[in-house]
Amino acid sequence: MQFHLNGFQPGDPEIADPAERVQASGAIGAVPDEVDVLIVGCGPAGLTLAAQLAQFPDIKTCIVEQKPGRLSVGQADGVACRTMEMFHAYGFSERVLKEAYWVNETTFWKPDERAPENIVRSGRVQDVEDGLSEFPHVILNQARIHDGFLDVMRKSPAKLEPYYGRRLLDLQVDAAAGPVDHAVTVQLERVDAANAGKVETIKARYVVGCDGARSTVRKSIGRELHGDSANHAWGVMDVLAVTDFPDIRFKALIQSAKDGSLLIIPREGGYMVRLYVELAKLDVGERVANRNITADDVIAKAQRILTPHKLEVKEIAWWSVYEIGQRLTDKFDDVPEAEIATRLPRIFIAGDACHTHSPKAGQGMNVSMQDAFNLGWKLAAVLRKQSAPSLLHSYSAERQAVAKELIDFDREWAGILASAAKAGGADAAKTQDYFVRHGRYTAGTATHYTPSILTGEASHQHLAQGFVIGKRFHSAPVIRLGDAKPVHLGHAAQADGRFRIYAFSPAENPAASSSAIRALCNFLAESRKSPTRRYTPVGADIDGVIDLRAVFQQDHRDLAIEDMPPMLLPGKGRYGLYDYEKMFCPDVKGGHDVFSMRGIDRKTGCMVVVRPDQYVAQVLPLSDFAALAAYFDGFMLQVR
Repeated sequence: MQFHLNGFQPGDPEIADPAERVQASGAIGAVPDEVDVLIVGCGPAGLTLAAQLAQFPDIKTCIVEQKPGRLSVGQADGVACRTMEMFHAYGFSERVLKEAYWVNETTFWKPDERAPENIVRSGRVQDVEDGLSEFPHVILNQARIHDGFLDVMRKSPAKLEPYYGRRLLDLQVDAAAGPVDHAVTVQLERVDAANAGKVETIKARYVVGCDGARSTVRKSIGRELHGDSANHAWGVMDVLAVTDFPDIRFKALIQSAKDGSLLIIPREGGYMVRLYVELAKLDVGERVANRNITADDVIAKAQRILTPHKLEVKEIAWWSVYEIGQRLTDKFDDVPEAEIATRLPRIFIAGDACHTHSPKAGQGMNVSMQDAFNLGWKLAAVLRKQSAPSLLHSYSAERQAVAKELIDFDREWAGILASAAKAGGADAAKTQDYFVRHGRYTAGTATHYTPSILTGEASHQHLAQGFVIGKRFHSAPVIRLGDAKPVHLGHAAQADGRFRIYAFSPAENPAASSSAIRALCNFLAESRKSPTRRYTPVGADIDGVIDLRAVFQQDHRDLAIEDMPPMLLPGKGRYGLYDYEKMFCPDVKGGHDVFSMRGIDRKTGCMVVVRPDQYVAQVLPLSDFAALAAYFDGFMLQVR
């Protein structure tokens, strides 16, 4: 898609009239008196969480925001491959793919050895390694990501809309309250013109602060961001410009001899581009605001770095100056480390409220949304009485460790880019090498959860070497048996709070009475110890909590769907209609054999258990029913 040709216009580019591109959003009236979950902040983390909880009409969720309405121009823009996988689970990846800029290659520029005042291209690499994800790394305005989540919320069973114009004043927790009580009392001040100064009170079972680096929620629970500033000032701006720089439509990392570094990020629409410009080293304790840097200063610096190429800025859509800093809080909830065994969390923080860093690694928005994806299904499981409230301790334990890795990565990457502050100047080879070596991290696929009640040990990892326990489920092309449609196996997962069991069959006929797949299906359907029987509410579909999928080794034309175990062709809904989308075969015609691609043991097969946030929880032998039951028994509550 091409747009922004005659000037930047926010909103949906498919709507011809600019006045109608930004749709109205927001709930009318006062906030509810009581809710299950109150989310403070409509940034990426808050909206990710709200969109997840909106899938459950039996959970009362409220999201509030101090700003007067939905975002029209955002600061963040990079969307990692892993985040695109998450967007597909939420149902709007196709729209993002259509509208966004795809980062296919990254180029590197350094000072010309013969004329150091000029820059020359020093390298060019593929941005994401082959096979890492079925989705690309893309660039899209943060506001459009927000729009995607807002549409999901509006269309969801809960029909959720944000309450804008609310500022958090106070937050109090009743320490004597029980686990199901509305223990948190929150006061909100109306800041919209019609109701300015009015105070609303809302009681919640849980509160989640997604209210940014200056988070009031974080301060209310006594948490602080700790870290150091790198004492560097950078400028960032989205511009429509005319230039003879040949790589203006590539992601480009440019290091000059005397004027520092410039990072070019092409934007969606074919014309706009984002510039990250290294400006100056700050004195210890100095704030960037003291420098009185103007937009013209940022442009002039970018022009010097690009020499001998010309840059003529025609329009600035947005710009800012910021200080590099990496800061992290020690815990992401309100329970002190020493009280975990005796106290349950009531208040959580996510995104910039608990970790901040420079934007050049392109991870801020991505990691923030993954924070919320991790927390959302856990809150839903507790509120729907599928799991005990102690499950919520796992959120801080898992995500704080991920944020720590992000901070360490960002500190090193920012240092490499800040060439002007280093003795000896730029090292283009080191920059390119570091970028390539850390490609999986920047793609968002390096997160690895350690063993816990939710993530098993690697005792049987050899059965599925490509589905690493604790890492995200790495999808692969398959053919759906029911209709011969080529699909991606991982796309069976939606952001609906369900666990998935992917059963990979041995080479035997899966329909045979003695097959391992049939034995697994019989256990799940009939045994008292079956997790699907123990944890699925009466009257719900058999896959309402745990969704079983099977992958066979045979070509889809060699199998008869009518001979398969009933568990793989379940009757669902009010009419008991059959679900024909539970079984898959290798994509032989396309040359994609999922068993080879993901290192599945062909002789024995295996089970791969996947969490609701798409991370591999366990790899088990197909016949190890006891271990499968024990995994779910470790954190789920039996239906009564």
